[in-house]
Amino acid sequence: MLDKFRKAKQPEIEALREEFMAGQIPAKYEGERPSFTGAIRAKGPGAVIAEFKPASPSKGILREHANPLDYAQAYAENGAAAMSVLTESQYFQGHPNYLFMCAQYGLPLLRKDFILDPLQVAMTASSPASAMLLIARMFGSTHELRQLIQLAEMAGLEPVVEIFDEQDLESAREAGATIIQVNNRDLNTLTTTLDVSRRLMDKQNDELWISASGVECREQVLEMADLAFDAVLVGTSLMLADDPGAMLAELTGAGQ
Repeated sequence: MLDKFRKAKQPEIEALREEFMAGQIPAKYEGERPSFTGAIRAKGPGAVIAEFKPASPSKGILREHANPLDYAQAYAENGAAAMSVLTESQYFQGHPNYLFMCAQYGLPLLRKDFILDPLQVAMTASSPASAMLLIARMFGSTHELRQLIQLAEMAGLEPVVEIFDEQDLESAREAGATIIQVNNRDLNTLTTTLDVSRRLMDKQNDELWISASGVECREQVLEMADLAFDAVLVGTSLMLADDPGAMLAELTGAGQ
């Protein structure tokens, strides 16, 4: 699965390299970039990162003609600590412009994509994103992962390093990750289970920890909080909900 995503990003990376060689270097975003970590710490443990993703490889189209502005407003009004924004187009029907559209509602934005190259970091830094996702096992070495973590931090971005197991966690720590996101999805079957988070939480250190995928109700948010997860990331359930704002209010407890 990850190899498929890596191949899908190569045309984008090649285009960025051609632009760079032509002197077309994206200017760094100079607007406000709210603290991703600060917002989660303020609402955690158990803060909710609400995600906008129109489609997914496992379920296909989640919401036809989904407007990121509608979701950003609903998330901001119903207790989200931050917003995750899919910018990958082929499998998730996202777009980098969604970051600019959603920024007006004031939530810290996590750019969620398959970021493998320093020029993708520069592109992210030219947007209002506060944080960016790096998937540990998509890198050929700890050195490569460390390089992108450091480049992100130099650009004023907070790198969120995603792991699937103990080996990924070791690589993330060796690379200097300070934000760990546990993905509860099995990449072979595409099924999710919170047992992944339950198991890996025993390895917690002093990083900020996020549990992603598989959280669908308030009870699960509270369970992850009890396990000392600083945040949970919820995407598919919100995208499928008839009223995403009402569901988020239930997840965050804002409606109580």
